[in-house]
Amino acid sequence: MDLANPATCLELLQRLHPVDVDATHATLTRIVDSLLAARPAPNQHLEVLEAARELMFFCQGELARRYAAHPLPPDGDENATLLRVVRLWNSMAGAYGLIARQDAAAGTLADQRALLAQRRIHYNGMALMEYFRAHRAVPAGSWSALHAGFGAAREAGLDRIRVADPLNKVWHAQSPLEAYVSLLLVELANPFGRSERELDWVMRWAQRFAPYCTLHADAVAPRPNAYGIALDSDQGLRPLGLMPPSPALLRFDGSALAPQMQSVLTQFRRGVKPAALGLGDNCPPEAGARLLLSLYRPWGLTAAGRRFPRRSQQGSIELTGNWLAIGFGVQGEVFRQPKTNAAGHSLGHDVALFTFGERAMEVADSAHARERRRREAERLGLECERWALLDQSVSGFRVERREPGERLEYHQLAGLRPADGEQFLIADVSWLMYRADGVLEAGLHVLPGVPRVIAVRQAEQPGMRTPFQQAFLLPAMAALKTEASLVLPGFWFQPGRVIDVHEDGTLRQLRLERLLLRGTNFDRCSFVSV
Repeated sequence: MDLANPATCLELLQRLHPVDVDATHATLTRIVDSLLAARPAPNQHLEVLEAARELMFFCQGELARRYAAHPLPPDGDENATLLRVVRLWNSMAGAYGLIARQDAAAGTLADQRALLAQRRIHYNGMALMEYFRAHRAVPAGSWSALHAGFGAAREAGLDRIRVADPLNKVWHAQSPLEAYVSLLLVELANPFGRSERELDWVMRWAQRFAPYCTLHADAVAPRPNAYGIALDSDQGLRPLGLMPPSPALLRFDGSALAPQMQSVLTQFRRGVKPAALGLGDNCPPEAGARLLLSLYRPWGLTAAGRRFPRRSQQGSIELTGNWLAIGFGVQGEVFRQPKTNAAGHSLGHDVALFTFGERAMEVADSAHARERRRREAERLGLECERWALLDQSVSGFRVERREPGERLEYHQLAGLRPADGEQFLIADVSWLMYRADGVLEAGLHVLPGVPRVIAVRQAEQPGMRTPFQQAFLLPAMAALKTEASLVLPGFWFQPGRVIDVHEDGTLRQLRLERLLLRGTNFDRCSFVSV
């Protein structure tokens, strides 16, 4: 079959069916590659590409599901699938760029120049997005290709012209600038710290809010934490204050975005469905409101500054994502069902328990005791892995692991102890990313306070005997202005739920108040004593 002939390609596209995704994807790739090599008339070439778009997006999305659920190492089973998907996106971007160059002299597609620019930017961006999906470091040259497409559109005065785009489910149209900005917004949303479902929402919402952002040639920062983009660089948005002056430097302006996000959040609280707000019909209101709130600072305030500065650090930390191993690290022994005898404690003991965490450590943690616990953890299969420490701040660590090991999930509870630290801490795995050399990097947001292991169960009903489960209690931290909180097994939290808490031979009841953080396997919440 002569796939260098546009008419033959159009006829074949009508017969393709998405049931066999791999075969259909292979045929689409051959069509795009054949036309790139043959260079047919620009108008005929464009007709084939536009006809293939919907089917291509479906097949690319189905293949992406194979690697989007977990971070994909460079030698992973689905690495070839990732490369196939990225290659087709890049080929599409190259095809639209070729058509624009071919038609520059003839001018037969003068009324389609903005469409060609928007499509080129969009497909270059989709290639970049696949690395976010796979939680892989973006290869060199990916940002440069995206910047080159936008720079060409801007220089030709096409960047603000909207064109029809049926695949944009929110506006059904998009300008080259909006296509570019939507990709910048995705990077601001901490894509390596998003689950597959959350990243899909973020990408859709970035298209939803992109029209309220713009870029200015005036690169003077109106405030210290403003963002900028350098079109001659190979990176995304960065704080303007850290970027050298350059004619290619543009200032990102999202000042009109904050009121829009506030309006959407207000309508969420009034019970308006996410679909009615242009956020999709597969987004539960509670999860959507929580995600949108987390995006308000990076998107609505375009805040580049960190609350606590990071500093480079060498060394290592002990790290585990095993729930029981975390408890062993905190307490020095395996969690056991407690005896529920509440008698025999003093008033001072009661007060200490009521304040949860104001007591000082009574026994210093000796090197001998730590070594004994390490051997016991190894015997029980509850040992920690050792990760290299890259940098740290008051609130967290950036670490790396060069060898295969325990699988971690995004927003999973982890336990850690720095090599020079006495206390075992608990943290939220805030992001994960594989580098091209196979090294796994992780960001750990430490939950404030030195944790204590407690035993919890739902408040007993008459005639019921419910076993306890391991949980953690974090004390109030006046310096960080944080209240005491509980870290419970995943999806335990319900507002007003009463639970039994057993610690140090004392049984009491607490009422859960507010959800502070929900991870994949834990809920952190506030409480009051019953």
